Order: sequence, then C-alpha cells, then structure tokens
Amino acid sequence: MYRPHNYHHMYDLCEKHIHAYVLIQLNDGNSIDGIITGLDEEYVYMAVPNFGNQRDEERISPIGFPGYGFGYGYGPYPYPPVAYPGARFRRLVLPLAALTALSALPWY
Repeated sequence: MYRPHNYHHMYDLCEKHIHAYVLIQLNDGNSIDGIITGLDEEYVYMAVPNFGNQRDEERISPIGFPGYGFGYGYGPYPYPPVAYPGARFRRLVLPLAALTALSALPWY
C-alpha cells in the first residue's frame, strides 16, 4: 500500500498526542478540533465537540475524502457519526493519509 511522504510523521504526532486536545488540518483545507482517542495503522479516532443538532456534513465538508475510499459505508464504522441527546462529544474517524498538520491546543 502506498503511503504519502508525511504518513509516518503524522502517525508519530498522533501517537504522541493521544488523549490530547488538538487541531488537525486536512489536505482539503478543513480543520477539525477534538481529542485523539485512538489510533491504528490507517485511521485516527477522535472525540469532537457536539454543537447541538449540527451534523458532521454541515461542519466538515466534504465528509468523504476523495481518493481515500473513505466515507459512509467504508472503513471500520460504516454509518454516520451519532451524537446522542445531551452528549458533549461525538466520535469521528479520519484516515491518516488525509492529515497534513496537527497542533496541540490548550484545554481552556
């Protein structure tokens, strides 16, 4: 499997910042803030703030990353992220290949 030049660097950064509040920039220009809750060879798992009834499609556009075969129906979680009423965070799964930058953010 072909891995982009910065793949291993991004994996190491995510591993170093597990359970930290971070800002992740994607190669399509979008930015996502949240807590890294897990990591595997292909995906980074995050808890992102729940903004009421706002869905991921409205916050992150597009949700599918062209060229990565990722979107609803692909990857380990085939259904859209679910935010339960009153939940402060919801889960988001992103392909490591889509990450271009990661910055640690303060909790306050």
